[in-house]
Amino acid sequence: MLSNWIPAISLGAKALIRRKWNRNPNPMIVSVQWFSFSSSKAPIDMAARDGELRVFLVAGEVSGDSIASRLMASLRLFSPFPLRFAGVGGAKMASEGLKSLFSMEDISVMGLWELLPHLYRIRLKLKETVEAAVLFEPHVVLTVDSKGFSFRFLKQLRARYIQKNMDFPSHFHYVAPSFWAWKGGEARLRGLAEFVDHLLCILPNEDRICRLNGLHATAVGHPVLEDVLELNLRNKSTIHEWRAKGNAEDFRNKYAVPAGATVISLLPGSRVQEVSRMLPIFSDTVELMKDTVPHLMTVIHVAPNEHVENFIAGAIHGWPVPVILISGGTTQLRYDAFSASRVALCTSGTVAVELQLARLPCVVAYRAHILTEWYVRYNAKIQYMSLPNIFLDKAIIPEALFQSCKPANLALLLNGLIHDSGCREEQIIAAQKFVKLLLPSERTKHNLPQQTSRSYVDYTPSAIAALTILNHWKPVTSI
Repeated sequence: MLSNWIPAISLGAKALIRRKWNRNPNPMIVSVQWFSFSSSKAPIDMAARDGELRVFLVAGEVSGDSIASRLMASLRLFSPFPLRFAGVGGAKMASEGLKSLFSMEDISVMGLWELLPHLYRIRLKLKETVEAAVLFEPHVVLTVDSKGFSFRFLKQLRARYIQKNMDFPSHFHYVAPSFWAWKGGEARLRGLAEFVDHLLCILPNEDRICRLNGLHATAVGHPVLEDVLELNLRNKSTIHEWRAKGNAEDFRNKYAVPAGATVISLLPGSRVQEVSRMLPIFSDTVELMKDTVPHLMTVIHVAPNEHVENFIAGAIHGWPVPVILISGGTTQLRYDAFSASRVALCTSGTVAVELQLARLPCVVAYRAHILTEWYVRYNAKIQYMSLPNIFLDKAIIPEALFQSCKPANLALLLNGLIHDSGCREEQIIAAQKFVKLLLPSERTKHNLPQQTSRSYVDYTPSAIAALTILNHWKPVTSI
């Protein structure tokens, strides 16, 4: 086969050559341009040629919006050229200069059965995004999480460039798919090399497994670590440990929380589908607890999503106990609320990691459509859903999943956590161990360009990701 004649060729290029060979009626006629190993097509060199660095970004959910916005800021910090952004994102990316093609909520759907009613709209948005990217002529294309939409977008965009016989931009994907959680997940990694040039990984050992499967990958560390840095900068304090400390006293004064109140933080999710499913369960849970927990108050963290905001505003009428609504998009306020809370109840997701940073004991809950739950139950190869439990391989955080996610069970778990200081302390000690696993690897920090070693900023996930992008070069193929 042709791939045997060119041993240095990348997995992605080999796949492209095989497809071209298979479509050609005369297998002896194939045009291959050998790789140019110069860095002339590196993003930074293309920016030098054009006088600016053009970056097309796609984020499809609240956590991705936060990750991408910090990366945009880091790119601006390190790039020697002006930057121009285009793509799809939310409010935080808008604050960094992105004018989104459409509302990020239009593609913020998770699940299998939950996706079906939105398929037509998402297909239209996918086509619109590909067309916009081609017109923008980016040097870098970056997608963040939301792998269903992101990978289809990258695949179609790469195919469009190949069809037009054009040099294509470098494709980066931030947050590797959870291949370690699914049966056959690692095998599916190999196909990503056709349209992903570099993966920016956030969890331990992901980069190593990706490289073993033919993907370029860098371990940048978990993005929520930057919450700690943001709070410490704002409060002009130094980092003694990776802990995000809010101001409980300020929060209690601001919202007139009585001295003897027991505050529970509720985090029902960032997508309207999950919030509409989880918030009624949380409400019934609080109803069961109000007689056993004196002076109970709840703080609902509202994701910066218009549909979520509207749903929660309507849902709290007749809420069983006093309730405070706060915007989840404000880092300081979020951690102030965590510091003022005794425990938290959250829908499974990134927020469980944020609670570990805050050292706030919690219970993790999750419900989905019955078909989605069935799929997860029979295709997942892990026994836990929250990252701390997965990576510590122990049920440190109580989880109520699927059929077990009922108000009576949640109330029992929360009451136990509120009244048992030993259980709370066990979670806090485990959180210290877990957070250390999220730091950028020593290998990654050692490989950073020397000129950037100037302070803690070198070791933030967004800074490492930005430097990886700016220093990236890839072979150029033309078939």
